[in-house]
Amino acid sequence: MKKWIVITTINSPTKAIHRISEMTKLGWRCVVVGDRKTPADWSSPGINYFSYEQQLKNFGDLARDTPANHYCRKNLGYLYAIQQGADVILETDDDNIPGQYFGTNISREVTGQRLGGTRWSNVYKHFSDQLIWPRGNPLDSIHEGGHLTEEVVTESAPIQQFLADGDPDVDAIYRLLFKKPLIFRQRTPVLLDNGTWCSFNSQNTLFFKEAFPALYLPCHVSFRMTDIWRSFVAQAGLWKQGKKIAFRAATVVQERNEHNLMRDFSDEVVGYLRNEEIVTALETIEAMALDEFVLTAWEKLRHIGVVINEEVHLANAWMKEVKKYL
Repeated sequence: MKKWIVITTINSPTKAIHRISEMTKLGWRCVVVGDRKTPADWSSPGINYFSYEQQLKNFGDLARDTPANHYCRKNLGYLYAIQQGADVILETDDDNIPGQYFGTNISREVTGQRLGGTRWSNVYKHFSDQLIWPRGNPLDSIHEGGHLTEEVVTESAPIQQFLADGDPDVDAIYRLLFKKPLIFRQRTPVLLDNGTWCSFNSQNTLFFKEAFPALYLPCHVSFRMTDIWRSFVAQAGLWKQGKKIAFRAATVVQERNEHNLMRDFSDEVVGYLRNEEIVTALETIEAMALDEFVLTAWEKLRHIGVVINEEVHLANAWMKEVKKYL
C-alpha cells in the first residue's frame, strides 16, 4: 500500500514537519505543497517539496488558475500523490504534531458504533464531556449528539476523520468563548448513518483511493468553508455508494498557527447561514459514480449561488487530472 501525507505550508519546517520527516523512514511518503509565500530554501529530509514553480510545470493551466497564497493549492498536492500511485492519502497541516498513533491502523474497514437518529449530529459529544462542536455544523444543532447503537459493527469507510487534541479545528465562536486546551476521549470509532450529517475538516483526515475524487477543495469560497463544503459533498457522495464516514480518536496535537479570530468568524458566517441549504441541495442528487457526483454537486451549488462559474470550471479541470491516474 502506497501511503502519502499531503500538507501545504507558507512556513519554514515546523515541529510537525520534523515528526513527519521521521515517518518517511517507516514507509510513509510526504509531499509539502509550497506557495508564493513559502521560503525559497524550504527543505526537510525525506519529504518531497512541491514548489510553486514545479506546480506550474506539472499542471499548467490548472496550477495557474488555482489561486496563489491559498489553502486550496493543496489540491495540487493531492494530484501529485495520486500521480505517484498513492493508495491512501492522509492530509494534515503543519501545526498538527503527530502523536504515537498518527498514521497507524490504516484500514478501509472500520469497526465501531453507528450514529444516527438525527439530521445533524455533533459527533464531538461522543468524544468529550465538554461543550465542543465541529466547525461547520449549524449553531442550532450543537447540542444534538444523535443516537449511538450499542452493538459494534464493521463498515467500509473510505473517508476517516481523526480528531485533534490541544486546539482542535473548531469555529471562531468556540475559540472566543473557551481558551483552555482540550483532550478528546479515546474511544471506538463512530460511523455516521446515511442521513445524519456532520462536517469534517482537513486537519487529520484519511482518504482511500476510491474516495480520491472527493478530495477537491473549492477555491473561490470562504477560506473557513473550503474543507467544510467539501465534506458535505464527500459525505453525500459516499452515501450514494453505500459507504460511510468514520470519526476516530485524536492522533495529533494542534499547536495552532496565528489566526485573527474575528476574521475567522467573518469567514464562517456564510456557513452558519447556508449549510442547511447546501446539504438539502446535495440530497436531491441521484446516485452515480463518485467522480460524476462530485462534479454534479459543485454544479448544483453553483445553481443555488453558493459557488461561482469559475469553481465549476476548476473542479472539472482538477477531476480530469485525477481520472488520468485512477
